[in-house]
Amino acid sequence: MDSQVSESLEKLRRLFDHAPFPRIPLEESPKTNDNLLYKHNLITPYYLKYQRVIDTTNTVILDAGCGSGFNALTLAEANPGATIIGIDISDASIQLARERLKYHGFDSAEFHVLAIEDLPTLGLEFDYINCDETLYLVPDPLGALNVMRSLLKPQGILRLNLHSALQRRNFYRGQALFKLMGLMEDSTDDAIEGVIETMSALKDDVRLKTTTWKGEWAKPDNHGQILANHLLVGDKGFTIPDLFALLEAADLEFLSMVNWRHWDVTDLFQDPDNLPAIWAMSLEGASIAERLRLYELLHPVSRLLDCWCTLPDADGDQRPVDEWTDADWQAAVIHLHPQLRHDHAKTELITSIVNTKPFEISKFVDLPTLAPVLLQSHQAACLLPLWESPQSLMTLVDRFLQVQTRDPITLDPTSTEVAIAEVKRLLNQLHPFLYVLLEQPHHG
Repeated sequence: MDSQVSESLEKLRRLFDHAPFPRIPLEESPKTNDNLLYKHNLITPYYLKYQRVIDTTNTVILDAGCGSGFNALTLAEANPGATIIGIDISDASIQLARERLKYHGFDSAEFHVLAIEDLPTLGLEFDYINCDETLYLVPDPLGALNVMRSLLKPQGILRLNLHSALQRRNFYRGQALFKLMGLMEDSTDDAIEGVIETMSALKDDVRLKTTTWKGEWAKPDNHGQILANHLLVGDKGFTIPDLFALLEAADLEFLSMVNWRHWDVTDLFQDPDNLPAIWAMSLEGASIAERLRLYELLHPVSRLLDCWCTLPDADGDQRPVDEWTDADWQAAVIHLHPQLRHDHAKTELITSIVNTKPFEISKFVDLPTLAPVLLQSHQAACLLPLWESPQSLMTLVDRFLQVQTRDPITLDPTSTEVAIAEVKRLLNQLHPFLYVLLEQPHHG
């Protein structure tokens, strides 16, 4: 490790020893935050890649750059039975992470004061690596990515994110300013006070102040926002082409943006089904990277370029559900996403059935949606068995026949063929959001 890299890491270590991040109270739990658990559940990206529902028991999950441990706790809650390993270069952060996991009953979690480059010393391979809010800070992102790739199991998933150069451009101007003023050498209380004094003294219409400052950040409880933005040592910005170049250099395959539904460029148009001709032609043959690049140029609102990736040789070429045959459907095992399978959602579903009112399934997990997803009460009744266990198509069809006994227009008895078509349509409606997971038994 050269002296410049070592000096950069030492500055980061001092920053996070002084102010471990994230600054979330020890007793706060993510247990009821279904969106957060959905994103951290290995089942979500694993199903996107392999169209299989993985059992997280005995999996090994790394939180690289775990900070004060809230993500590690979320990973533990979202992946029952998994072994959680956390690493960070900050000793103060690691101490908090250990306390946090023990406080919430996860005594077997392991934490190490360790740089990503030194991960091989643990002698472990991982089913899932969560590298969140970290890679854009390390002096050599490609080197760190290569190390993590080397420790990924053949069908493992790696989550990484980078700061968006376009969305963060004003903060980078601020960092350059405060570096010029000598405040970036040590992010101490004096440096924080220097930022507060500067921002408070500036006129309200000064561009840096209007684009990077909130008055409440001057309060002691919010000083973490100053450290995470104006004084963030080593902070680097990237674009979509940078992200894909980094993945290619590390021989990793892009799987999906974590918030994939919020990166569809056609959603930026008033009428996505009637695009200008030049756009319709351009998008027809565009790659995923090209479509994402168009999105970020049009609408750079995401602070993070947040994605999942895999090894390039991982076998994920399952036939899409919209190409399934009748035999595929008959053999399928239908799961409810585990972040929906809880008593609160089930209670509300039953209430909607009893009151014959729509059930808003997206109320619990809205991460993959842009608008509410509603089920009619008879549809909700059809899916109720999924809250107990995975089901076959015909089990749900039989339930549909009991709930919807007759055609409401003709009053003719509902036929099996109609019931099958309706259940398939319902599952196809929910599948893009991964509210239901459709698995072929030979993949299990």
